[in-house]
Amino acid sequence: MKKLLLAFGLLISSLGYAQQEIKLDVADALIIRSLEFSYENYLSENSSFGVSALFNLAKESVNFRYHENTMITPYYRHYFTTNDTWNFFGEGFVGINSGKEDGKKYTDGALGVAVGTKYIASGGLVIDLYGGLGRNLFGTNSPVIVPRIGLNVGWRF
Repeated sequence: MKKLLLAFGLLISSLGYAQQEIKLDVADALIIRSLEFSYENYLSENSSFGVSALFNLAKESVNFRYHENTMITPYYRHYFTTNDTWNFFGEGFVGINSGKEDGKKYTDGALGVAVGTKYIASGGLVIDLYGGLGRNLFGTNSPVIVPRIGLNVGWRF
C-alpha cells in the first residue's frame, strides 16, 4: 500500500509543473496525407515526456508514403536551452508501429533518437521542428529504419 501511495504521489507531483501542449504535425498532414497528434507534459523547465499517434491516410499504391499505417510514439525530451522563445532539444523515443511491408502485415517496436527546436509564443502558440531515426528491433517483415520527422503546430496550456 505504501508503494502505491508513493507512486501516486510521484505521478501527481510530476503533473504539478502544469505546462502541457497539444500539437498537430502539419507537414505530415499536407505533404504525406497522414495525421499525427502529439501531447507533451513538462516535468521541469528542461525536460518533458509525451506521446504521438500517427495514422497514415495515404493508399499503399502512392509512391511516397510512410511504411507505417499506425505508430504510437512515447518520447522523452531534454531541452538544452531555457530561452522563453526558442529552445533546442534532444529526444529519445520508442515507436510501436504496424503496417505492411512486401504485402505482409507487421507490428514492431523501434528505439530511436531525434533532435529539434521549438518556438514558444507568449500567447501559447507552439511550433516545433524535429528529425531523427529509429530502428525496428523485433520483426522480420518490418522495415529496418523508422523515421521521426515533423513540423508541429499546437497550443501550450
